[in-house]
Amino acid sequence: MESRTKRRLSPDELDALTARALGTGVRSAEELLDGFANAVWRLTLADGRQVVLKVGPPPGLEMLRYERDLLRTEALVYHLATPTGLPLPRLLHSGFDDPELGGDYLIMSALDGVPWNQATSLGDADQRALRQELGRHLATLHTIPGDGVYGYPYAGLTGATWRDAFLIMHGALLDDAVRYGTPLPRTLVEIAGAVYSNAHALDEVTAPALVHFDMWPGNVFLTPPADGPPRIQALIDHERAFWGDPLADFVTPTIFGELADDDPLLAGYREAGGKLRLTPAARTREALYRVYLYLILLVEDGPRQYPEESYARIRDLATTGLTRSLDFLRQR
Repeated sequence: MESRTKRRLSPDELDALTARALGTGVRSAEELLDGFANAVWRLTLADGRQVVLKVGPPPGLEMLRYERDLLRTEALVYHLATPTGLPLPRLLHSGFDDPELGGDYLIMSALDGVPWNQATSLGDADQRALRQELGRHLATLHTIPGDGVYGYPYAGLTGATWRDAFLIMHGALLDDAVRYGTPLPRTLVEIAGAVYSNAHALDEVTAPALVHFDMWPGNVFLTPPADGPPRIQALIDHERAFWGDPLADFVTPTIFGELADDDPLLAGYREAGGKLRLTPAARTREALYRVYLYLILLVEDGPRQYPEESYARIRDLATTGLTRSLDFLRQR
């Protein structure tokens, strides 16, 4: 999607960047347009390798408070998650505060599969098998501990408990809503009241786990169709990750809906050792995380300035979902 946060680099700039980072220039480049925040290119290098370049927004551009140093978060996830055996691209190079580019970038190995949301020929059995496989991968991801810190370390939105960190994260997002004048279906007082009056449910989380928080099908690559039954080739786009409640990672795969106890996602998670029961308190936490996610989808239009024709559907769905989740919390 078009976004004001996406950098524009010329062929000469792409060539110079890869020469500095990998010692070889660019033979051809294709910009990948599916993402929402960072500019991404698939590059064929002069030595024949294919890589993906992700470039962060210009350092001086205003973003949401949690979005500080997003690519540094993503690089950290690669370093922590790769040893667990999770299917990931290989991080080939990371550049932070690059003096010639003016900002941060990552270079990763290119994938030859297809994003799950573009695999239109999958039957119900394939979809269920993939959701179960994704659940197993989430269980592995959640074994990565947070060293006693909850929240977004690079953004400075952290707390000693999950309740403290989440309320800080939520408060920062409401501050962003004020800063960008975001139209919301409820007043800020009503939204904050619904969250704070249910925050006691967060105290059930007593150890921080690594949470991706953006595991929608567009961030899950599948093996090429010619390779037989579809499997998950790689999980991508780890920039929104934080340390917190593993339950939060089930919100994006069920975005604009709800998590059912018979979802294969949960079956795979439990099969791989993940512990998750959909108790009344867990349902309250799920609603809190949906409020947070839908707020992100609405507030991020402020700095990104999405084209109306592309963004209208997402805005409408997020508004409906936010209203539904707030009504649920108000009734608790």
